[in-house]
Amino acid sequence: MLLIQLVVILVVIGVLLYIVETLLPIDATIKMVIRVVILLAVILWLLGLVGLLPGPPLKVGALRLARMLA
Repeated sequence: MLLIQLVVILVVIGVLLYIVETLLPIDATIKMVIRVVILLAVILWLLGLVGLLPGPPLKVGALRLARMLA
């Protein structure tokens, strides 16, 4: 995965979080749960891409990020 693709994905996730925070008329506790779940998923996804999670590295396209960093 190219760095530009990674940044674009993170920007899209940020825009989605912004939409949930400002535009959707939902209770504050539900917004907090949505925010925490999305942030935990993004953090775990990024750790998996870098190879810091146990288990096999996550495949991204045809290349693995760990191979690109080496």
